Amino acid sequence: MLESIFKGLFDTDMTRVISVWDFLLCLCASLLMGAILSASYAFRSRYTRSFLITLILLPAVVCVVIMMVNGNVGAGVAVAGAFSLVRFRSVPGSAKEITLLFLAMGAGLIAGMGYLAFAFLFTLLMAGISLLLNQLAFSRKSLAGKYRTLNITIPEDLNGSAVFDEILKTYTSAYELVRVKTTNMGSLFRLTYDITMKDAGKETELIDQLRCRNGNLEICISRQENTSMEL
Repeated sequence: MLESIFKGLFDTDMTRVISVWDFLLCLCASLLMGAILSASYAFRSRYTRSFLITLILLPAVVCVVIMMVNGNVGAGVAVAGAFSLVRFRSVPGSAKEITLLFLAMGAGLIAGMGYLAFAFLFTLLMAGISLLLNQLAFSRKSLAGKYRTLNITIPEDLNGSAVFDEILKTYTSAYELVRVKTTNMGSLFRLTYDITMKDAGKETELIDQLRCRNGNLEICISRQENTSMEL
């Protein structure tokens, strides 16, 4: 029974031309699998509309390429590889986004070979695992909320960054000075720290303590941007 379910549509010596119905079936199945992957990615995570559309259409594109080379995976990969020539026009993505693109291509490749049952099984399993991992990551959101970027403006006559060490050790579990920049025609310095708050609810208290040391100049705490290191 299972062997008949997972039998490929093109697993016969007599099949030389793909019928219109088989083509439409594989194409629609690929679009449906792309929609499943897209929905699993969008669940409780940041996303862009263009990326969701890409996830939906990519399996169909790969499926059609494989079908048009009569199931020859080597030739299909070579043809699909030509699309990588436009990679320079896109911005780097996160590790999760790149993984989803590979999953979408894998689903399209399996569907293009005619193994629709295997393709759906692969898609559902990967989507389920993606949802599970995403849920685990969402439950630890409070931990990620402790990572902050701290900008402190100080006068040029202040004795460097050491004056803030005592306060930072009190309110943070880790901190690192990552940038020093002049501002206001060189009369002021701006210090940038990557910090990990012990208690995310004490940000205003930390600012109050710091402004007593920097002459009540500008202080800013923001979400830590680490997209460049995300991969």
